[in-house]
Amino acid sequence: MKKIPPQRKVMLTCLLFFMLITSTMSGQVGIGTVTPDASSVLDVVSTTKGMLTPRMTTAQRTAILNAANGLLVYDTDLKSFYHYDTVSAGWIKVSSATDGRLKYKIVKSTDVLATVLAAELAAGGGTKYLLDTGTLYEINGTVNLNLPIELNNAYLNGQDSGEDKLIRTSGDLFTGTTGGTLRVLTLSAPSGNVFNIDGGGTASMVFRDCIVTGSSAVGSVKNFALFFVSIVQYIGNTNGVTYENISKLLISNAGWFGNNSGTYEKLTGTFALVTKQGGFSEVVGANTGFDVSANPTITGDAVMEATVFTGTLTTGKYVNAYTVGTYTGYNFNNNWSVRCPGIPTEIDASAVGDFAVDYAVGSGASTTFNNSNPSNIIKVQGVSTSSNLFRFSTDGGVSNRLKYLGKKKRIFQVTGSISFQVAGVGTYIIYIAKNGTVISQYKIYGRGLAANDILVLPLGATVELVTNDYVEVYAQRYAGGNNDAIITPNMTLIVK
Repeated sequence: MKKIPPQRKVMLTCLLFFMLITSTMSGQVGIGTVTPDASSVLDVVSTTKGMLTPRMTTAQRTAILNAANGLLVYDTDLKSFYHYDTVSAGWIKVSSATDGRLKYKIVKSTDVLATVLAAELAAGGGTKYLLDTGTLYEINGTVNLNLPIELNNAYLNGQDSGEDKLIRTSGDLFTGTTGGTLRVLTLSAPSGNVFNIDGGGTASMVFRDCIVTGSSAVGSVKNFALFFVSIVQYIGNTNGVTYENISKLLISNAGWFGNNSGTYEKLTGTFALVTKQGGFSEVVGANTGFDVSANPTITGDAVMEATVFTGTLTTGKYVNAYTVGTYTGYNFNNNWSVRCPGIPTEIDASAVGDFAVDYAVGSGASTTFNNSNPSNIIKVQGVSTSSNLFRFSTDGGVSNRLKYLGKKKRIFQVTGSISFQVAGVGTYIIYIAKNGTVISQYKIYGRGLAANDILVLPLGATVELVTNDYVEVYAQRYAGGNNDAIITPNMTLIVK
């Protein structure tokens, strides 16, 4: 090794001393530059390398004693810079416009699930993947599962439902007693149920922007406080989904293609609220689109609107109707409001009832008044029959009565006519009555000029009805012979 001559050592020492003196005097240090910026104490310049601050775990960072104000470190656990603030006596995260989630995990098609989901597998006792509550799991590509998933109130998302898929070729895909969120995924269970979940009465779940395809069954969803389905396509599934005992079932823009089979959607048990809005059910052959034949109980309201029912049927049905509480030619009971192309409209605004009293010529029903003039006001007698009753009844077969069974208060138009024969000269008044009380402003007068005259009078009124209100036709003899009765061969009434 060549020795440095003494005189050169002296020169180098002097140069180093001069540089230190210069740096101290100017208060500036330059690295990678001989001209540090005048506003800086330290000016680091490079076009090929960066500068590293101390890197440590959260535990190491928080263990620093007597941290100086402004001390800067990089937290490797939380993947963020932190500086110490002596005023607040704590570490403050250095904010950025793209702060990451604290609980996040990506699962790729190339991952070994036993490794990337090792904690979830252990939490599920080795029989399922029990996700971490509140964690966002991003699915990237096609992930084939060997065990089912329990959401456990986690978020399971993809970026593109056509590319990001969860498939379990044998067995059920989702099981357990918890809810969560599923978004932007394709789901498939060729030999099992996509869902076999029981929310225990308290869980909530959001299921949206997904595709369910090629599954043995969409499955069973029951005992949820809330189950919300939005913008989901169902393609080529052998059987559909059964919803059971769900407090709030919300279905928006679900699309069932004609290559599904079986019963697409079935309701059973008790529901506080059901809404099915938009979308379509393409039902073909022997399949069924919507099944309420188990007579599900609705404690609040049920609404189905703008869902298109279409397809060529053989023995199948667009709707498998209620077996009790519905009307001839209709599908649902009075708790439902249904306006969908392809099936009958069933809403309170369409409620209608009629009856007709019709006797053979020369006969009729007798209505007898008391001896006063004006007489008592009594119900017109006569056996009636009805041809059209939708959300109306005859109240257990009571003649001359139409009872409203809809859930919403509304105003009805009442029209009809009455023909009756008088016993002698006299004046009579005909009324429309609500709940046994006449509506006097709509009364109409008729006068017989001789015995056996037949009077024909029109009937009309506007009346507000709520559930179980009823209307009838009443009569009064205003003037005429005592003990006179009227004989009614014909009377009709329409409420709509």
